[in-house]
Amino acid sequence: MNDSHAVEILLVEDNPHDLELTLRALKKAGIANRIQVARDGAEALEFIFCEGPHATRRIDDVPKVILLDLKLPKVDGLEVLQRVKGDPRTKAIPVTILTSSKEQRDIVESYHLGVNSYIVKPVNFESFSTAVQNLGLYWLLLNQPPA
Repeated sequence: MNDSHAVEILLVEDNPHDLELTLRALKKAGIANRIQVARDGAEALEFIFCEGPHATRRIDDVPKVILLDLKLPKVDGLEVLQRVKGDPRTKAIPVTILTSSKEQRDIVESYHLGVNSYIVKPVNFESFSTAVQNLGLYWLLLNQPPA
């Protein structure tokens, strides 16, 4: 793996406003250099499993964390989560749901499928920015992944 080109964060978000806020918050925390953005669940799966336009990528060059929205076009976030956690090649990738859904069934189903963290997007930018910065710092700097 060529670490200088490794993606640290896969951000899966279809809402342009939330995408911009998340990228701005990560940049403010100084962790915005190696982010791959997927704007729907199908694009996320192509990236993760090295298919379509990402066929030349190596599957063992996994992101350090996936920030995943639930309400996505084409393939929803729960299905993306199920595929990631159900595949031995990718199940160790930490996945954090970052969504506006407070629905109990979404939370329960996410944890049932193996999500590592579930965060409801705060409404105001300052709270959202702080949450995303703390999230990025934790997964990229503090968390110890398996070797």
